[in-house]
Amino acid sequence: MVLLLLVLVGVAGYLGYLVYVSKDALKDITTDADPAVVVAPEDSVKVKPVAFMLLGMDTRKQTGSLNTDVMMVAAFNPATKSAVVVSIPRDSRIALSGYKINKANAYFARFRALEKGDGLDNAEAEKAAKKDLRTMFGKFFGIPIDYTATINFQGFADVVDALDGVTVDVDMDMHYVDNADGTNIDLNKGRQKLMGDDALDFVRYRKSNDGKNMSSDFDRNRRESQVLGQIADKMKSFSSVPKIAGVIKAVGNNLRMDIPANEVENMLKTYYGIGANDITFIPLEGTWKSPYVYLDDAKLQAAKDALSAKLAE
Repeated sequence: MVLLLLVLVGVAGYLGYLVYVSKDALKDITTDADPAVVVAPEDSVKVKPVAFMLLGMDTRKQTGSLNTDVMMVAAFNPATKSAVVVSIPRDSRIALSGYKINKANAYFARFRALEKGDGLDNAEAEKAAKKDLRTMFGKFFGIPIDYTATINFQGFADVVDALDGVTVDVDMDMHYVDNADGTNIDLNKGRQKLMGDDALDFVRYRKSNDGKNMSSDFDRNRRESQVLGQIADKMKSFSSVPKIAGVIKAVGNNLRMDIPANEVENMLKTYYGIGANDITFIPLEGTWKSPYVYLDDAKLQAAKDALSAKLAE
């Protein structure tokens, strides 16, 4: 979800009165960063490619859940001002030396429990778990992953609302109710404009209550890419100062990163104007055999190669 930032606060650098708002947002966004870390000029995102672990967290109060329902790895290159974003199905079977075999989205909770067991409080355990997660997936993809960015579901919806919605192709009728957590998905097939909550429902949808219109993790990943591309293009074409302020507020309230604040500013200025055409979305695919998705080896290797190439350009 760092894509939400690429033009966001950077725009404020060109619109004087928004500077104060953006600085406050940066303070909130970078609360996971180590204040003692100083990045050398030659290692700055202004001149050196960078990789992020991107997490969409399900943190609904109704269930008390803390699941990484959306998982992506993104590589950015400052020379080409372009990016590769790889979506990881949450049920992907991860078999990696030194780690217990598990679903991709199970590791964050496991790492967090282990860190708490070592005496860290909730906040510090979550920070440590994010670092553990990016270390593991860096090993999995064969690249160094420098930072982690985490956004919760409400932040996703708030950003879409601040952008006055996104226009997407809803690929099937989507109707699902779950009173336990307040879910009420009610979308009809066809091209349409969706506001925040409906856009979130579009991305999250899995099946109807009667078990029909099934939607796989692969379908969800394709929808994520469609919506993120729309968000990037809409922010690129911003002409309304009030909308910019609304997006800054939405992101600041809901996004957390462990990258130093000055590096966020450098990144935003470097990638200012990035759009959907500059981003290659690669959704990993495979075969479902309960309880796992077994990733296709050739497609996984292609994703690894694309990430490595983007960091080497």
